Amino acid sequence: MASTFAYKVKDSKGNLLKGQIEGDGVTMVATKLRQMGYVVIELKEKSLAQKEINLPFSNRVKSKDLTIFSRQFATMINAGLSLTRCLNILAEQTESKALKKVIASVLEDVERGKALSDAMAKHPTAFPSIFINLVRAGETGGVLDVVLMRVADHFEKEASIKSKIKSAMAYPSAMFTFSMAITFVLITFIVPLFVAMFENMGGNLPLPTKVLLTLSNFIRSSWFIIIPAVVAAIYFLRVYSKTEKGRENIDNLKLHLPVAGVLVRKMSISRFTRTFGTLLSSGVPILVALDIVAESSGNAIVSAAVKRTRISIKEGETIAKPLAADNVFPPMVVQMIAIGEETGALDSMLSKIADFYDEEVSNMVDALTSIIEPLMIIIMGLIIGGIIVALYMPMFQIITLIK
Repeated sequence: MASTFAYKVKDSKGNLLKGQIEGDGVTMVATKLRQMGYVVIELKEKSLAQKEINLPFSNRVKSKDLTIFSRQFATMINAGLSLTRCLNILAEQTESKALKKVIASVLEDVERGKALSDAMAKHPTAFPSIFINLVRAGETGGVLDVVLMRVADHFEKEASIKSKIKSAMAYPSAMFTFSMAITFVLITFIVPLFVAMFENMGGNLPLPTKVLLTLSNFIRSSWFIIIPAVVAAIYFLRVYSKTEKGRENIDNLKLHLPVAGVLVRKMSISRFTRTFGTLLSSGVPILVALDIVAESSGNAIVSAAVKRTRISIKEGETIAKPLAADNVFPPMVVQMIAIGEETGALDSMLSKIADFYDEEVSNMVDALTSIIEPLMIIIMGLIIGGIIVALYMPMFQIITLIK
């Protein structure tokens, strides 16, 4: 069984390098390091206590880490460093433990004579299909540094849009959670304190107070049923969303939601055009590019439309014609793609469409944020205010009677 060894070595320029490597023994590992052109300074096996504990959720390589990796890799390739040297440095520099392990594995495969793209393909959870195919195209065309820069730009633009949406939704989500928590506390703990008082009053309670008391009694007496039911519903919804039919139905619903559906559609178009344009501009064959776009579209309806387009292209059709037959893509997008095909500048046209829709998404998120925030405050005020009014209405009636 292979063990993990920590090493310190010097390269041909006298630079001190540190890292980890797997091997069957100290002698074999030392020989391997010397064959790589290093002078071994220190080499020791890591004990079980020293080895890192990898939790399931810590093994995911983040998009941000891949972006940094791509840009640094491109810079070093452009500077004339060898692949093995670049990978060694990147493994040392990256702060992601998951990516560090992946790079070390890729380095080992490259040293054995594998192509970089083939070595990366062994780690599909770390490197998405678009990444692997772009690297393969860069290797074939001898422009790996250029392609890696495009990969970095691609992931940066995607991350920018996602970050903007998350930031915009943070405040409304926090407000909604806070209002629901207050409502739950009021109904579960505060309302029962008024029950005895209401019972002593006699007479008929106002309708809002009766509804509030009924709701409070139901929650307090059935919480052990409500909570498991909610958890089960969420679980089955997640399971259903992973089935082909379920994902299709849910994604179709997303596209037809009022207001939010428009945003989802624009995001899907932006992702489709940017990914497709990046692949084409890097020399990836059109049919392969459409396969990758279909896999990474993020929406089952868009994915199905892209797959139908691929079938039509194989039969000799243009890209624009089958896209026009689907209701997923707006006429403007189809027309611009048609112009791109006619002029031979499809990749740059796709990039322009993506930039346009990125701006549309950004503007729409800003507009929704400006509407949602005051709307959430109003809803929160109505819910909490309604509960308080329902609690005090019987007291107002008593005061009126006394007068």
